Amino acid sequence: MRLSRRRLIAGLLLTPLLSGCFASAGDDSSSPGSADGARLRVALPFGPTENYSPFGQDAMLLARLGVTEGLTKLDANGTAVPALAESWSSEGGGKSWVFTLREAKFQDGEAVTGKAVAAALTAAGQADPAPTAISGVKLAAEAVGENQVRVDTAEADPVLPLRLSNPSLAVFAPKAYKKNGTVNVVGTATGPFELTKTTGDTTATLDRYDDYWGGRAQASGIDAKFVSDGTARANALRTGDVDIAESLPVAQVASVDKDTVHEINTARNTSLHLNTKSGAFTDAGLRAAAREAIDTSVIAKGAYEGYAEPAQGLYGPALPWAAGKRTEPTGRVKATDPKGKSITIATYTDRPEMPEVAQVLQQQMQKAGFKVKLEVRTYTRLEGDMMAGKFDAVVYGRNMMLDTGDPVTVLGSDYTCDGSNNLSFLCDKNVDKLVAAAEAESDTAKRQDAALKAEAAILGTDAVIPLVHLKLVTGIAKSVQGALLDPYERALIGTGTRR
Repeated sequence: MRLSRRRLIAGLLLTPLLSGCFASAGDDSSSPGSADGARLRVALPFGPTENYSPFGQDAMLLARLGVTEGLTKLDANGTAVPALAESWSSEGGGKSWVFTLREAKFQDGEAVTGKAVAAALTAAGQADPAPTAISGVKLAAEAVGENQVRVDTAEADPVLPLRLSNPSLAVFAPKAYKKNGTVNVVGTATGPFELTKTTGDTTATLDRYDDYWGGRAQASGIDAKFVSDGTARANALRTGDVDIAESLPVAQVASVDKDTVHEINTARNTSLHLNTKSGAFTDAGLRAAAREAIDTSVIAKGAYEGYAEPAQGLYGPALPWAAGKRTEPTGRVKATDPKGKSITIATYTDRPEMPEVAQVLQQQMQKAGFKVKLEVRTYTRLEGDMMAGKFDAVVYGRNMMLDTGDPVTVLGSDYTCDGSNNLSFLCDKNVDKLVAAAEAESDTAKRQDAALKAEAAILGTDAVIPLVHLKLVTGIAKSVQGALLDPYERALIGTGTRR
């Protein structure tokens, strides 16, 4: 098999870590420098919620663990670069794109072909609901010979290569796709690690895939635990039970060795989404009252202990192109007196700062005249009711570049009438118009400017109140080298990650 040695790091900053000896709790006695490296033990905050379906949020989990790949991936600047596709070009004014595939194999031994890729993309397009990266995009894929695939869209799509970088558009072997629309991801992906065993939403076992096109991974496998309790993740790192603990609670940072703490600015915000479809916040005046009641600096300094900063809008400091270009929100109405109006604010415990953020909001909004009840659950128990609009407001974390690396895509999914992740249930004609205009821009700078205009209109509705821009804090044992700190939150373990 022809192996490509391109060192293209997908939206990542590779952090050099100190190496050292680590005594394995199991029977793995491999040294860090051996050809068969030790297994990595990882604690992640979010477990699978959809039985590892690649078409939803579980796709990000598979990507972080090095299981899956798509045709493209993101570099540190948010640009689409080769993954399973070595190159691509557009035809027909941007309505058609042809991708040339590299020589690679699925984890079941079958070759990655144009026919297999076309079938995978077709399955993703037919999923219900569709992956957020292609929400509203009608695409058709067909093989062009053995090693090419053509992807056509109903309308010109200047960011299709960015869309295809989303982990929910990962490519699996033909046998993975079932007639009922489900996908069996065990042993059918293309990444350096193969998912071999799962235990519900608690653990997953992965083994190194030795025929990976990008070279043999240095770790022999991964033992992943899904631990929603942030204190438990920090304790596991401190006691040496895990090598990597993702998303350390800021309250626990002081309890672990400072040399194991690694932070990076992300495009993730914590925001308060107000339900504009039902309940108290159908009243724009009450939404304005909620906004005026909130002091975001208290949240940044208190709940996040400085590992966040007060929100400037939807786009934060990890996206330098937004600095100095942001315009004031337009269309805001005057705040009205809450007069003791009762509301329920919901959030989840998987990110441990969230309940504290909700408590601060409760205090601030009660002071402004609201009666506030909190509903706090794990994310898996909250998601259904949250998406059904059963709460007046939701404290929610969102990476603004997560879906495609494109600043416009998330606006379409989160704030338009047909958006698939519209937690505010916002349906505003002006917002939809501005988002559509931004989606039509092919020039990068003009697209960013159009995104900021749409941002101003969205904030003008007070359907969402950005609270803070977050830093990602990951605990990495000193014995570990090559862990990936990704501002796009798509990767954690790579071929060079080892202990």
